[in-house]
Amino acid sequence: MPSSDYDPASLPDLLPLYYRRLFPFSQYYRWLNYGGVQKNYFQNREFSFTLKDDIYVRYQSFTTQNELEKEMQKMNPYKIDIGAIYSHRPNQHNTVKSGTFQALEKELVFDIDMTDYDDVRSCCSAADICSKCWTLMTIAIHILDRALREDFGFQHLLWVYSGRRGVHCWVCDEAARKLSVAARSAIAEYLSLVKGGEETVKKVVLTDPIHPSIRESLSVVERYFSQYALHEQEILGRKESVDKVLALVPEDVRKDLQQSFQNEKKPETRWKLVKDQATRKQATAKKGQHFEKEIMLQYCYPRLDVNVSKGVNHLLKSPFSVHPKTGRISVPMDLKELDTFDPFAVPTISMICEELDRPRTEEESEDTKEKENEKDAAEKRKIRDYKRTSLAKYVKYFDQFLDGMARTWKGELLRKSDLQKEF
Repeated sequence: MPSSDYDPASLPDLLPLYYRRLFPFSQYYRWLNYGGVQKNYFQNREFSFTLKDDIYVRYQSFTTQNELEKEMQKMNPYKIDIGAIYSHRPNQHNTVKSGTFQALEKELVFDIDMTDYDDVRSCCSAADICSKCWTLMTIAIHILDRALREDFGFQHLLWVYSGRRGVHCWVCDEAARKLSVAARSAIAEYLSLVKGGEETVKKVVLTDPIHPSIRESLSVVERYFSQYALHEQEILGRKESVDKVLALVPEDVRKDLQQSFQNEKKPETRWKLVKDQATRKQATAKKGQHFEKEIMLQYCYPRLDVNVSKGVNHLLKSPFSVHPKTGRISVPMDLKELDTFDPFAVPTISMICEELDRPRTEEESEDTKEKENEKDAAEKRKIRDYKRTSLAKYVKYFDQFLDGMARTWKGELLRKSDLQKEF
């Protein structure tokens, strides 16, 4: 994965600059403080840091934004993970009576990793990605975002690029943060369709009637299937790819298709033959025969790491963390631009640190003079600094996401003050 001349050996030199001048601490605190609606919400949150040489420090917690900032600038973590809100301050967990230190709340999170699709992508494998297989992430986000909003009624979804080969989703609604382990498991199961390990050939089995949510997912897959699966992945091209597809259809149909494919080499026409066979089967069989839909879903439906979603105390990599191998920043994604999102265009730490060194334009110097009366100098400089780099548009999108959440905090704070007045 080319990372615009990023060299992992330079990370120890770049991180101090990144945390001192570019990391968006005020937005970050604004997010995790959730408007101060609940007392000690930020203070009881667990952070974990991975330091140089894979030194892993858990149960970090901070009283204020300033304290978090100072500690991160002192430790310069290679990776930041965010955990749950606990019953006590995580940094004091050793002083608490055994059994009373409990994870109480956390965002409902989803982790989609490209390596889980290795059996259905031919362009890359393991940690590698390319623009062809990135379509799988685009499909996954479209499907999950719709389901979480429309089927469950969640509103505040933060989608984040992991910095290498996957995406994370943080569902930040209050209702989502308060979900029990059982409820999280139920949602993760509801959203999981591709089941079984390497030894399972047929990983998607549909039953009649097809659930409305699956129908919605199929309509997303259909938009991408021809270009992505038939052309870019050539699933009906080479013999071994064709055999993998034909292993997912009933035996009698398989024989017919093998025969038909002898004379027909075009992927679209081959796929039409598969669909025609499915239509024929559906007309004659008692039980649902949806093998063409099952193939589409097996090749394209989101593959979730359900364990990440189930646990309240599960840690997940933080937005704006730097990926040590690629140098890319883990940035929030604007879903309005999802179809044009390019993981290879996401800024690397070396790129944004370099952009900081460019001489200021006249306009920027003017801007700074006008704003001299605002916040204290250090905070002002930091705002100016990230705005001069490619990180700016991602921080701006994060700000917009936070503005949406702030409207609900306002309502919540008003409701609480009204309740207090009644007593």
